[in-house]
Amino acid sequence: MILSARRRASLLGFILIGAALLAALFFYFASRYLADKDTDLFLVSLVIDGDTILLESGESVRYLGIDTPETNHPRRGLECYGPEATERNRELVEGELVRLEFDTTDRDAYERLLRYVYVGNTFVNAVLVEEGFAYSYYYPPDTKHYDELLELELAAEAAGRGLWSACQS
Repeated sequence: MILSARRRASLLGFILIGAALLAALFFYFASRYLADKDTDLFLVSLVIDGDTILLESGESVRYLGIDTPETNHPRRGLECYGPEATERNRELVEGELVRLEFDTTDRDAYERLLRYVYVGNTFVNAVLVEEGFAYSYYYPPDTKHYDELLELELAAEAAGRGLWSACQS
């Protein structure tokens, strides 16, 4: 069967449009696959304490750059403002999709992911420090946000927010 020049041109145009669409889809999905891991979103299924969460995937995440009072530490037990820090963290992230930002170290000795945590544009680690539920925590080499977190801690302490007024002896 011999196609007319017009039909050949139409068929060629159809093939080129299809190829362009396939190429666009390929590049879209390839770019999503190869994109920085920091752009993925993860569902928080449980808040363990003020600075540790459990994702729906089963991974636990320890917040980088901060430390909160303990609620059930094997040696230190319940610390002042630990339950409040846990509850504030729960309000911020439980049941939410979070974005996890990597610094330098992937996991700690307990195999928890070490990350900065965001809900939308809210930097959760910073909110906890700013509101007096957490201390800034310098732990090299993971210091990407240390200066910002220290500044927030100093302001919270000066204002007597949260643990800065509740836990002073």
